[in-house]
Amino acid sequence: MIKEYLRHLVTAKTVRSVHSPFVFELYTQTIKSSKKYREFIPIEQLRKSLLKNHQSIAIKDLGAGSRKSSNNTRKVSQIARYAVSNRKTSQLLFKLVRKFQPKTIVELGTSLGINTLYLAQANPKAHITTLEGCPNIAAIARKNFAQSSGHHIHVAEGNIDHTLPVILDTLPLLDFVFFDANHRYTPTLQYFELCLAQAHENSLFVFDDIYWSAEMQQAWQTIRQHPEVTLSIDLFRVGLIFFRKNQPVQHFRLQF
Repeated sequence: MIKEYLRHLVTAKTVRSVHSPFVFELYTQTIKSSKKYREFIPIEQLRKSLLKNHQSIAIKDLGAGSRKSSNNTRKVSQIARYAVSNRKTSQLLFKLVRKFQPKTIVELGTSLGINTLYLAQANPKAHITTLEGCPNIAAIARKNFAQSSGHHIHVAEGNIDHTLPVILDTLPLLDFVFFDANHRYTPTLQYFELCLAQAHENSLFVFDDIYWSAEMQQAWQTIRQHPEVTLSIDLFRVGLIFFRKNQPVQHFRLQF
């Protein structure tokens, strides 16, 4: 992954190389924005408390697993440190939702709920469904939501292979989807195809950890080359997928 990151640093473009008006505005006003929002403060306080929580819980890992631990039990602090997006990525999600104001949001991979709260606080009027495979982690996330005014968040607990099709049947078109679940090639493509069936021209799909493994790199390349995709933005840690019509197909690798 270090090799891929160094390659990204060398090949990623700056704002001077962005000639698309849509991408230029998105990059300068949202992605690279240094603006701090008051909503960040309580969520980051929650993150700090989770990093200090040394309670051990049983883990049911249905994804690609953890690089840091193969145990069936894990401390909450370990999950917060290694299985939750960093602050920069979490706050990018907030800024994207604040900009586009999606009404229907789906998150694959709740974890402890940090990213979910960023999504929820960015648009309190949105309908948010988050899917989590581990019951004990889902229980902690629910507690965090209850204590953080996340009452418009619905948690779907269980194997995402089974819960996602059921959830999608209950939802209208998807405005925003954050993929942070099973970091393997086949499941990632399956989840993408399922959500794609309910995407529209203004939908935004965000993929986390696109360089986490060879399988995730392959999945990202396959997804961005899909005929329905008209714009992709590779920020290394995350990838953004758009379906905007009436514009040439473009792929950007940008600094973040």
